[in-house]
Amino acid sequence: MTTANELDAAEVVDAELVGDDELLPAVAGPPPTAKPLVDQHTVLMPGETLPTAADQPTYTERDLYLSPETAERLKAYADGHNTNKNYRSQRGIFERWCDDMGRVARPCTTATYIEYVASMIAREASPNTIATHMSAIRTWMPDDKKPGTTVARRLLNDYRKDWRKRNRVKKAPPITAEMSRAMVDTCDRRHPIGLRDRFVLLVGRKALNRRIELADLLIEDLEVDDGGVAEWVAYSKTDQAARGEETWVPADSDNPLYDPVQATRDWLNCLHSLGVRSGPVLRALTVAGTLQNRSTATRRGDHLTGDAVNDIVRGRAHKAGFKNWQDVTAHGLRRGGAQEIADAGGDPTKQGRWKPGSAVVKREYLDRAQSRAENPWLKVQTKRREQPE
Repeated sequence: MTTANELDAAEVVDAELVGDDELLPAVAGPPPTAKPLVDQHTVLMPGETLPTAADQPTYTERDLYLSPETAERLKAYADGHNTNKNYRSQRGIFERWCDDMGRVARPCTTATYIEYVASMIAREASPNTIATHMSAIRTWMPDDKKPGTTVARRLLNDYRKDWRKRNRVKKAPPITAEMSRAMVDTCDRRHPIGLRDRFVLLVGRKALNRRIELADLLIEDLEVDDGGVAEWVAYSKTDQAARGEETWVPADSDNPLYDPVQATRDWLNCLHSLGVRSGPVLRALTVAGTLQNRSTATRRGDHLTGDAVNDIVRGRAHKAGFKNWQDVTAHGLRRGGAQEIADAGGDPTKQGRWKPGSAVVKREYLDRAQSRAENPWLKVQTKRREQPE
């Protein structure tokens, strides 16, 4: 007697033995519906259909990989910029903090971002340092997974107010015209080091150069005639796209010793005598006045660093006998020049390559100059001079 289970098994075996030409046609079901790809930012014109996954392109490896040449170029750029170097360091600090906290570093959540900012505030890091870390972390995240900034920025702004009450940022003193002349007086024009340093002091102050702008300056970026020096600044803090901008430094014919045109010609002639006709304007020199061997300087090559430019300026302040020479930096050239322009009633914005309407220029130079010019004690002095003796 055959049981029901045995009949079921026989039917299964029979089904497995059916030939291909004996298979029954499959019953066609409804086609799968493509899922619409929309979010709160989707905008459609009348008559347009909803975009779906089927409308998306199919990417291959060719769309994703960079060529070896492009990868090397990116690496060279990354290795050569201080901003990238700093960002790598700050992201590394963030990664280690996330490891310690048991949090995911990349892509991080908004809560992690806020908590990290709060931890830096608890450690009493400076507001500028925190802001730099915030930028480094957020730009490191994938474009579609960046953390929100509203709460973190509110924390930072509140902390910044408290920080300013407790800490007044000490700025490099401005190098006035009188200070600049005293520093130039220490430069021996018979020696290459003296000629180089004189160029830094006079052109750097009149062009309102940042120290890295001076360090990156090329001989090809300078055009000299009797009327002045045209300096092409290929890249600056406010020109991240490297569009470049020309800055004009007019001649000062009152005294050739302090004339930026003569200082530029003297230094360029010295470079020619050293066999240098192209490349970086500022060079590392030996005590004897010859070019230093830079074959091992893989990072900057023949270019000086921004710190080296600082050392040049500070060294001249020391030679000039300034009491506060330790506080003097290359930034003092920029500050002093900008303030002299503002005090004379001018606007240093374009000369210094600040953004139009810069709050820094208004606060640090224009408002300061106006406030001093309108000081009520000046009226007292004027009235006193007008009174007969």
